[in-house]
Amino acid sequence: MMRGGGVMIIRKKCWPEYFEKVLSGEKKFEVRLDNFYCGVGDVLVLEEYNPETQQYTGRTIRKKIAYIVKTKDFEFWDISDVGKYGYQIMSLEDE
Repeated sequence: MMRGGGVMIIRKKCWPEYFEKVLSGEKKFEVRLDNFYCGVGDVLVLEEYNPETQQYTGRTIRKKIAYIVKTKDFEFWDISDVGKYGYQIMSLEDE
């Protein structure tokens, strides 16, 4: 992670199938383990990584973080329901 003019640049691996969906514009969200700091306005650099070859492909995508939801402290649902069903995260667009 690097700071540039007050904006943090965050680099993360991205598997090819997800990279392609972000590249095409179909995927407009990112779900990550909350083990690093990021803020609205920071830049997420997705680096395409092939898990079969265990190598980076050299392709990258830069996206500005527009909104963040942290889920660890959600108290909307009973924990047994979360264990049974899990969460789903939806990307929303205008109709």
